[in-house]
Amino acid sequence: MSHGSRDAFRSLALRHLPPDDAEKWLGLLRPGARLRVATGADVPAVRLGGLPALPAGSPWPVWDGHGPLSFIASVDCARLPTAALDIGLPESGTLLFFNFDGQLDDGEALVLAEDRESWAGARVLHVAPTQEAAEREAPAGLRPYPMVPLTARVEATATEPWHPSVRAAFAPHAPLGNRYGHPVCSQEFLDALWELDDEAGHQIGGHAYSVQNPVEIEIAEAVLDGEVTWEGPRLAEEAGNWVLLAQFGSEDAADMMWGATPESCTG
Repeated sequence: MSHGSRDAFRSLALRHLPPDDAEKWLGLLRPGARLRVATGADVPAVRLGGLPALPAGSPWPVWDGHGPLSFIASVDCARLPTAALDIGLPESGTLLFFNFDGQLDDGEALVLAEDRESWAGARVLHVAPTQEAAEREAPAGLRPYPMVPLTARVEATATEPWHPSVRAAFAPHAPLGNRYGHPVCSQEFLDALWELDDEAGHQIGGHAYSVQNPVEIEIAEAVLDGEVTWEGPRLAEEAGNWVLLAQFGSEDAADMMWGATPESCTG
């Protein structure tokens, strides 16, 4: 939901929450690598758009019944601040992100977290440094996005108060996803978080920027195939099994526009 320095979050929490609650909330922050357009002498860690370097013999990712996926981004794992993040990432090699973006069907088929059948429309590949890889032209009908280099900087990330981790800390018996009577759910606190940072942007790790329900809950509902209620514990338990790998928002420089929700990958 928000990104910023830990000091900025601490100042905000102490202004709006009782001291003990502020410390508990600060303990739920997670580090994320915020990605911004590289300028000057910046060393890029991520590249939006362009063409992927695929190993010889590796097929271009395809969503069966729909067509090839568009190339979204490549991540140079060796240039990420992996030691400062709290998710497991390869220490070397390249992560390649693909997504079915509607170019081939005018946006008819959507890749949605809550629709398990659509997950084949997104793919992440790891190319090891020992693999010989070469830039691959996009399949017919796909227009590559303009290439934009991004740098990575570690920032603290906060999530919305109805995220399962916040609910478990402050109102473990409240229905999942609902607001509950606690200062972390107050409009005053939410407004302060939005004022600190309301831009989805791009990131590796950390808390996801969710437009509606936390994306972890949407994925958990899909995994459990709707067989659980929001009041029961199974949905929250499953949601806790998922963390953000990467999230790519709209980017004018790369001619990327994702509509209502930024593209994200969890694991």
